Amino acid sequence: MSDVPETILQALWRRADSDPDRPCLDSGGRTISYADLRAAVSAWAGALARWGLRRGDRVALYLTNRPEQVAAYLGVLLRGGVMVPVNTQYRARELGHILADSGARLCITDERGRPEVAGAREGTDLEDLVVLPEEPAALPGAPVSSPGEFSLEERWTRAPTNRAEETAIIAYTSGTTGRSKGAMLSHGNLASNARAICDAWGWTAADRLLLTLPLFHVHGLCVGINGTLVAGARADLRPGFDAGDVLGTLRSGEHSMFFGVPTMYGRLLTEAERTGQAPPALRLYVSGSAPLSSETFRAFERLTGAAILERYGMTETVMNLTNPLQGERRPGTVGAPFPGQEARVVHTRSGAPLPDGEVGEIQVRGPNVFDGYWNRPEATAEVFAGEGWFNTGDLGRRDADGYFTIEGRAKELIISGGFNVYPREVEEVIATHPAVAEVAVTGAPDPDLGEAVVAAVVPAGEAPVDRSALGEELVAHCRAQLASFKKPRRVVFLEALPRNALGKVLKHELDL
Repeated sequence: MSDVPETILQALWRRADSDPDRPCLDSGGRTISYADLRAAVSAWAGALARWGLRRGDRVALYLTNRPEQVAAYLGVLLRGGVMVPVNTQYRARELGHILADSGARLCITDERGRPEVAGAREGTDLEDLVVLPEEPAALPGAPVSSPGEFSLEERWTRAPTNRAEETAIIAYTSGTTGRSKGAMLSHGNLASNARAICDAWGWTAADRLLLTLPLFHVHGLCVGINGTLVAGARADLRPGFDAGDVLGTLRSGEHSMFFGVPTMYGRLLTEAERTGQAPPALRLYVSGSAPLSSETFRAFERLTGAAILERYGMTETVMNLTNPLQGERRPGTVGAPFPGQEARVVHTRSGAPLPDGEVGEIQVRGPNVFDGYWNRPEATAEVFAGEGWFNTGDLGRRDADGYFTIEGRAKELIISGGFNVYPREVEEVIATHPAVAEVAVTGAPDPDLGEAVVAAVVPAGEAPVDRSALGEELVAHCRAQLASFKKPRRVVFLEALPRNALGKVLKHELDL
């Protein structure tokens, strides 16, 4: 690989020059060529320039999967801006934090997102809101509505000039303390990682990816979309995952790759059992964002004849480790580093490298590692160990053959259905309910979600309560203020929370 790979935008421009009519994206019956996408990206960049977006300004994208989202993302980058993807399940509370923390001047959303953005604007730097119509229009130049002046009639005629070190994306991730932090990913981070993924997985222009992962997540955007563009391949972009739709689409035989999270593979197995129809053996099935159980791996292989390739990544680094394309894909492991990257296991206290077989913290190093957290110099310093090594916060070990296994997390982060849930955020919401005296939130194993959010609650007052009714009330209380995936799947009532001599809650002693 080149030390300075071409940027994602340069890859798009090159393909649009060499093979303009090649299909790039399929969505809702539309096929968008590389030339079409480049024209749409140019339209967005021109409109953003006319609106007044300056180099380095942040633009929030609060959208469900659609081609206009891809065009807007790349248009922001072409103009020299920084894209801030926002989970569409976030409500005003969470959205407001990201808008305020990032200092976004502009937010691009749709009619479903408009009320949430309106409720989150107070105390932010947001100047304008661009609302895409619900009905998609042909690219390029899909019409938009906005309170301000915004037209896609403009064109940006200059070629991409982004430097590798410039920030391209600020992706918000749950931290180990406090509220979510913005991880700054540069154009070089994105390009080098996409190139490494294509090399490791043999991703070429001949591939067609079925992409149901959300584009607000690095798995969908930085792997699915960026990888497609770098490979010059084709992606079938769906609004979301539906097991019946995915199974039927895969059985059509028109796709060579599918990327998912373990929950998706579990639901595909359930759908296959229900219908009596098995998914085909594609060239490549990939799983990530949460641990894939050995049981799911083996059941899927028995059913399809295809071994799922499990990999390991995170928002701050995109992709780190992967099982091999050629060779043994070991269930329960996440393989070895991608090309051009390094990984090691170190002692959790001393930071000294550990021999194979011993459990410690996984550190990674390479051109994929982010530049730091937006406006969080202290948090950035905490996660770097010197000489470019990044502390992942995940515990693991490496075997004698070089395969890494994730053993647990040094952080309290819950990964439910591939989404990050930080317990403290859920605890803060539950604690505002007048019927709650104390609360502790943790994750519990779940066959569908990987981990389920569970709340241990000590009721307030001495009077007996209807625990079933209160449990439902607390779930609804969370759903009203947080993304749905953060709500407790189960509420357990206790007389008291287990604590140590200093008063710290001992979550590992919770009998849930």
